[in-house]
Amino acid sequence: MSKAFTKESDDADDDELQVPSLPTGGKNYITPHGYATLRAEFMDLMDNQRPQVVEAVHWAASNGDRSENGDYIYGKKRLREIDRRIRFLTKRLEIAEIADPAVHHGNEQIFFGATVTYVDDAEVERTVRIIGIDEADSSKGEVSWISPIARTLLKARVGDELRLVMPDRVGTIEVLAVRYPES
Repeated sequence: MSKAFTKESDDADDDELQVPSLPTGGKNYITPHGYATLRAEFMDLMDNQRPQVVEAVHWAASNGDRSENGDYIYGKKRLREIDRRIRFLTKRLEIAEIADPAVHHGNEQIFFGATVTYVDDAEVERTVRIIGIDEADSSKGEVSWISPIARTLLKARVGDELRLVMPDRVGTIEVLAVRYPES
């Protein structure tokens, strides 16, 4: 069937990026750096990328037959991707609750923004940083505040032994150190 007879939905919520949802009634905690990063991406999409793609689509549309115009088809697809990301960022920035971890500098209790070193029952030492779901990168040792390890660690103190529930077993971890960034 020709592409001309298919309906493409402009409301692409069904194929939205799958990100962890916030707990019911929970806030979207984010560090000041994470908020600035999301805001910079939003502004780049709005001020640079989207206008360039709109211009390219306009140019491609003026070339005539759109059904076999690769520039037009790709441009429209890219425009939908950009608009989807803009909608996502708009929603996340609207509900963001900026929490500066530096206010806890020198504290031994674990709160949002802490960098925690712990040892598990297999004597493996790990360090994680507890930050927002939109900014966490596990390859950098960052975990979201709603992750199982973060939920186990939150409110604990240096020296505490905690039970960590894992899919295959229940383990024990001990908090060795807690650090917060300086102001």
